[in-house]
Order: sequence, then structure tokens, then C-alpha cells
Amino acid sequence: MTINNSVNGTAAAEVLNSPFIKVLIKQIRGQDSYGVYRSWSDELILKPFIVTKQKKREISVEGEVDPITQARIMAFFRAVAAGIEQETGLISQVVIDLSHEGFGWALVFSGRLLLAVKTLRDAQRFGFDSLEKLAQEGESYVQKGINLAKRFPEVGKL
Repeated sequence: MTINNSVNGTAAAEVLNSPFIKVLIKQIRGQDSYGVYRSWSDELILKPFIVTKQKKREISVEGEVDPITQARIMAFFRAVAAGIEQETGLISQVVIDLSHEGFGWALVFSGRLLLAVKTLRDAQRFGFDSLEKLAQEGESYVQKGINLAKRFPEVGKL
């Protein structure tokens, strides 16, 4: 058995070089305490985040959200927090509150300031149509968080 660490098709270099994607990959590799992802390409690491509409329809929303999907949601929002932190210098934290049915919240905060809020519904189907959409969504959360942090710096420092 050989390990194939490539994905069919290649992602555009500019998407893999987007600031959010770079931070997301660092977050995933940073949580890899056993070194599983050491030999994996960035594209392969990001592959679970790509869930087409067809594939989403095939994923059942009945039952618990599996730990791998929960970890993927956490990695995404930790990358958002890290992106905000890099730009503003405010220490940002993530809280995910997810029910067993797949409903809940993802919150990114600094001090008493909520920097990003996402209502999660059908978390079993968490993913994006493409790498481009993943990068756009992540960058959007980061930019909105940065704008809030700059607008209310005194609240974020408390």
C-alpha cells in the first residue's frame, strides 16, 4: 500500500498562497501531534474542506456530528482567529458550541469583543464548494473581525 499525497487536479497557486489558506494549513499541521500530515501536500490537507453540493446531499444530517468534522470546523475558526490576531495583535479565542444534532454557534472573540459569529446548521455538511470559496469565506471573516477590532480596540483589550 502506498500513500498518495496528491489530489486529482491542482489548485491554483494564488489560492494556496492566500493568507487565510496559509494560516489554515498552519493550524491543521499545528494540531497534528502524531505527524500524520507531515508528508501530505497542502492540497490533500485541504481536501476535506471541499464538499460539493452533490456530496452535501449525500451526507446524512441524522445522528451525531463526527469528531473529524468538528475538528475541521474548529480548524477553520482557529485560522480566522489567528488571521485577526496577526493583523491586530489582539489575542483571539474560539468557542464552538455544537449540539449533537449539528446546530450551534462558532464564536471568535477577543476580550469582550465578538469578532466573528457563525450560526452552524447541519454541521455534518460543513464544507465549501471549492478552494476559492474556502479562501473567500475565511478572508471575509478575518477582514470583518479586523474591522471590528480596529473600530472598538478598547473592548478587545479587556
